[in-house]
Amino acid sequence: MSENLSKLWEEHTAHEFTTRDTEATLATMVEDAYVNHIPVMTGGTGKDALRAFYSKDFIPAMPPDTTLTPVSRTIGEHQLVDEMIFSFTHTLEMPWMLPGVAPTNKKVEVALVAIVKFRDGKLAHEHIYWDQASVLKQIGLITDDRLPVLGVESARRVLGK
Repeated sequence: MSENLSKLWEEHTAHEFTTRDTEATLATMVEDAYVNHIPVMTGGTGKDALRAFYSKDFIPAMPPDTTLTPVSRTIGEHQLVDEMIFSFTHTLEMPWMLPGVAPTNKKVEVALVAIVKFRDGKLAHEHIYWDQASVLKQIGLITDDRLPVLGVESARRVLGK
């Protein structure tokens, strides 16, 4: 069972980040699936909303140098949790992560956690977490050094650097 969950999740993310194919991404999901990017509450519920989200706000708004570096994966009976480092250069507007923020051309590395629930052999939901303050610091929107906010250092620490 755990091998099937990993395989389906990897197929789903390959369609998001490699083939960049909205319909193939949606084919890995149940009809009433939902996605919630917790820090900014972007995503959608149901395939119609997710189709709009993936085709307008997510897939075409992924910087070309985006990389996902796996850190850890935990698999349960119907759920998978992936910890990774999400890296990109902010070369285009990213409504799913930085809504309303114009490109800054700054490099970003942030720890990201995806909690993925499965039902009937498909993805039922994705809860995606990351440290938005770290992202904002790395693109230059948080500049006050008195604040307890770290930038790339926190992602690199997750990698043991």
